[in-house]
Amino acid sequence: MKTCILLLAYFLLATSTTIAAEQPNDAARPNILFIFTDDWGWGDLSCHGHPYLKTPNIDRLAKEGTDFHRFTVASGVCSPSRTAVMTGHFPARHNIDGHFATVNSNANRGMPDWLDPLTPTLPKMLRSAGYATAHFGKWHLSNNMIPDSPLPKDYGYDEYGAFNCAGEQMPVHEDVARAIAFIEKNAVAKRPFFINLWMHEPHTPFHTLPEYRNRFPELDDTDNVYASVLSHADDRIGELLAALDRLKLTDNTLVVFSSDNGPAGGGRGGKLNTMYDSATGEGFGTGCSVGTTGGRNGRKKSIRQGGIGVPFIARWPGKIKADAIDEVSWISAVDLLPTFCEIAGAEMPTGYHPDGKSQLATLQGTELPIRDKPLFWKGLPSRKGPVYSILDGRWRLLTSTDFEVLELFDVNQDPLEKNDLKSSHPEIADELREKLQGWHATLPEKPNPECFSKYRIKANGPLPPAVKPAFQFNPSR
Repeated sequence: MKTCILLLAYFLLATSTTIAAEQPNDAARPNILFIFTDDWGWGDLSCHGHPYLKTPNIDRLAKEGTDFHRFTVASGVCSPSRTAVMTGHFPARHNIDGHFATVNSNANRGMPDWLDPLTPTLPKMLRSAGYATAHFGKWHLSNNMIPDSPLPKDYGYDEYGAFNCAGEQMPVHEDVARAIAFIEKNAVAKRPFFINLWMHEPHTPFHTLPEYRNRFPELDDTDNVYASVLSHADDRIGELLAALDRLKLTDNTLVVFSSDNGPAGGGRGGKLNTMYDSATGEGFGTGCSVGTTGGRNGRKKSIRQGGIGVPFIARWPGKIKADAIDEVSWISAVDLLPTFCEIAGAEMPTGYHPDGKSQLATLQGTELPIRDKPLFWKGLPSRKGPVYSILDGRWRLLTSTDFEVLELFDVNQDPLEKNDLKSSHPEIADELREKLQGWHATLPEKPNPECFSKYRIKANGPLPPAVKPAFQFNPSR
C-alpha cells in the first residue's frame, strides 16, 4: 500500500510539474494597447513635420519606437477600416464598404446593419489565450441609431465603454480614464491585457475645451479648433503612457498608434459653425476639417494614398527599435490580427484564414520591401475616382467600378503614387486587373440577413430614438 501511495504521489507531482511548465507565464506575456484615432491624417503630427500641431506624447512614442511610413488601412472610411482590424479580413468579405448608418441607408448600399458577432475576431482570439480584453471609445461596427444591434461585449470584450453603438453612449473624453482603470485592475491581477482605444479625434463634431483652445491663440478659429482637439487627444495618450510608467508596465507593453483613414474635408478652413451628432453631442462642424496627408493624393473616402496611408507608430522597448523610421515595409491593417496573435501566443480558430500575415519580424526591424501577400481594396462607388485596387509586390493598380484601368504605380520607387505608369506598362496593368477581378469574384453578393435589424425587416413601426450622449458642448475659448 505504501508503495502504491508513493507511486501515486510521484505521478501527481510529475503531472503537475508538466502542466505548470506548459502554462504561459502571464507576468511575462506582453500587454497590447492599440490606439486607433478617427480621421487623423499622416501629416497631422509634429514628428511628421506639421508646422503648428503639437503632439509631444505621440512624438515620444516615435522617439522610443519605430515610425512605419508605408502602413495602409483597408478602407478610406471608418466602419470597413475597423472591420479589417477586428477580423483580419478585407471588409468587402463582410459586405461592409461604407460607414454604418440608418437601416434604410445600410439597405440602399447593400450593407448589413452590423458586423456579424459570430465571426472570428481579434479580442475573441486573445481572450482564449488568457488575455483580459477591453474596448474604449468609438465603435461604429454598427451604430447608435440601430438599438437592436449587438454590443461590443458580443465580439469578445470583457469590458467596454463606447459610442456609435447601441445602448449608453460613453462621453468621448472618458476613453483614457476608463482604459487606465482597466490597466490598473489587471496589473494587480498580473493578467496580460489587450485594449482597443478607439479615440474620437479628430472626427466631427469637434469637441473642444477652453483650456486647449487657449494653447493656440495665434491661430485663426478653424486651425485653432483642429489644433485644440488633437492636443487634447495627445494629452490623454500621455496620461496612458504615464500610467504604464507608474505601474512599471512600459517595457512589457506594445503600444501602437494609428488612424482609421485619412483626414476629412478639403484641408482648407471654412465657416466656423456647429453640428450635432446623436452619438457624441454638439461640437464644431466640417469647416474645421483642416487635416493634412503629408503629400499623399486623396483624402478620407478615397482609396488613394491620402485616404489609406495613415500614421503607424509602434513602441515595445527592447523588442522594437527606438528612434527608428521604416520607409520600406508595406504593412496593412489586415496584418494586425495575425501579428497580435503571434505576439500573445494566441491560436487562430480552425478554418479561419486571415487576409493578412503576421508582421512581428517587420515590427522588430526586418524590413519588407516587397510585400509577398497581395492587398485588395473595395472603396466607395465613384464616377471619377478609383473603386477597386490591388497591391501585388511592387505594383499597385487602381480601377473604376467596371474595372477600367485608371492608375498604375510602382510603389517601391513611388510610394506617394505620383507617377502613373499604366501607359508604359499595359501588360502589368492587365495582369493585375485579372487578379483583381478574380478576387472580386470571391466576394459575397449580398449581406448575411442574420445581420439585419428588426427595423429593416419590419415594414411598419418607427425606429426608436437613439440614446442621447452625455457630452455637453461648450464653444467658448
